[in-house]
Amino acid sequence: MHILDTWLPLLRHALELAATIAFTLSGVMVAARSRLDAVGVYAVAFLAAFGGGTLRDLLLDQRPFFWVRHVEYLWGVLALATVAMLFMRKRHFEPTERFIQLPDALGLGLFAALGVDVASAAGMPALVAVLMGVVTPVFGGVLRDIVCNEIPTAFRDHRPYALCAFIGGWVYLGLAALDVPGWATLTATVTVTAGLRVLALWRDWRLPLWRVEH
Repeated sequence: MHILDTWLPLLRHALELAATIAFTLSGVMVAARSRLDAVGVYAVAFLAAFGGGTLRDLLLDQRPFFWVRHVEYLWGVLALATVAMLFMRKRHFEPTERFIQLPDALGLGLFAALGVDVASAAGMPALVAVLMGVVTPVFGGVLRDIVCNEIPTAFRDHRPYALCAFIGGWVYLGLAALDVPGWATLTATVTVTAGLRVLALWRDWRLPLWRVEH
């Protein structure tokens, strides 16, 4: 075993915490644009941060849920949403939305790596593990947007998002099959997934639309 693999539980915890922070910020921004009250802001922040991971744990029959095991995540989301409501003003929205694209891409990579890692540890088939790597980062945002009465960004933005997580999941499985150390496998998965999303934003890559001719 590689010496760094002894730090794997701490690495997984750090990745989960960082992804939770990134998606909490995205939830707060969507709630602010939708002009929700304080209860709405907290609800949307929780959905964005925990929705995908909770769905993953439900599908994999994992108990207790990851945010129940780490109650500090709950306090962190509450604190972050509270600070945003106290200090964020309308003039902060545009620069924050531009800035948040990078944390959101990082959160995509972090949760994608964790999703496929948890599913693989549970002995799931390869395709199921990869799909859990998609569900974990994507469906929190889907639930967030649905609650705010918007078409989910992951479906209407057309710039690769779920596809990046899908590719990252296969990177994880490929490296795991080659017996690459766990820490390196997780790191590479995060890097590939987040890197693809950043490239898609930078180069304005767009998925082809389904054009139905009348």
